[in-house]
Amino acid sequence: MKYAETVLIKGAGDLASGVAHRIQRAGFRQIMTELPRPLTVRRSVSFSSAVYEGTIEIEGVRARRASSLAEAEEVIQQGEIALVVDPESRLLAQWRPVVLVDATMTKGGSSTRIDDAPVVIGLGPGFEAGRQVHAVVETKRGHDLGKVYYRGAAAANTGVPGEVAGVSLKRLLRAPEAGVFKALVELGDLVEAGQIVAEVSGVPVRASISGLVRGLLYSGLEVTRGMKIGDIDPRGAAIDFRTISDKARAVGGGVLEALLHFLPR
Repeated sequence: MKYAETVLIKGAGDLASGVAHRIQRAGFRQIMTELPRPLTVRRSVSFSSAVYEGTIEIEGVRARRASSLAEAEEVIQQGEIALVVDPESRLLAQWRPVVLVDATMTKGGSSTRIDDAPVVIGLGPGFEAGRQVHAVVETKRGHDLGKVYYRGAAAANTGVPGEVAGVSLKRLLRAPEAGVFKALVELGDLVEAGQIVAEVSGVPVRASISGLVRGLLYSGLEVTRGMKIGDIDPRGAAIDFRTISDKARAVGGGVLEALLHFLPR
């Protein structure tokens, strides 16, 4: 079944892309919007990579960068997701989608309002269903991951990433200072604890654990001190870094539930 409903997703990082992939397979027509230079770490599974590369395909679904609404509609007609650089959300007023999904993960800093579209859905903390949005989808790992709140809010942000194979903070790579990022390894590489995997303006960045490089910024991007610039998966070669994560799939399922809950059958 093909749906005529249009969906605009603000943000095109790995969680947003898991959402987009799932609802694209369900037949919805989509535009995703991004910043001019997105700082996406898990870029192999993020449609935001189309900003730099023009196109990206994730598990059989392709996104293509478009420079205008007319071009975006041509992309959609080809069965692809349109990716538009639109930091000020001007496309929202031009396209007037039936559904708006705020996947920017700003944790309270979003300008999204409940009257921006007939159905407005927010991901994670910073949204309250019935106020800024019609529904909120839980993004915190655990029993409620992917749960849809039609009243109330998702779990508060703790600033601590969920555990993967018993590892939390140590799996993240962070910028030691402000400067220009340069990767010294590739996505999918296996690295050892203590290995230099990147540098920021000449200052080395070492892996805290052994594992597989699952996320890494594009080289040449400006970063600030403490910014997340990559991540290491302790499960190593058992992980395929080119496939959507279990977390993103669960969040995508929650968004799909909310869509079907609000849209007329």
